[in-house]
Amino acid sequence: MYSKQIKVVNPTGLHARPASQLVSKANTYSSAIMLRRVDEESEYNVKSIVMLLALGLGQDEEAVLSAEGEDEVAAVNELAEYIESLTE
Repeated sequence: MYSKQIKVVNPTGLHARPASQLVSKANTYSSAIMLRRVDEESEYNVKSIVMLLALGLGQDEEAVLSAEGEDEVAAVNELAEYIESLTE
């Protein structure tokens, strides 16, 4: 398993459109990919729009992105970069 701490910088958080794009990107990887708030144990499947919207990450929240599988490092690094680059 590989994980990385990230920060949501998007002023509107991880809302529907960026969450949908994140799900599309996540589904290109074979690894299981999960996201959770830093201070919580509950993990949410990044390949599910319903789960991401349920997580409801807002601006300036920190989370841990993790993956397990053959492409886990690439998945975490590329998706973390995507999340941290959202500014709309």
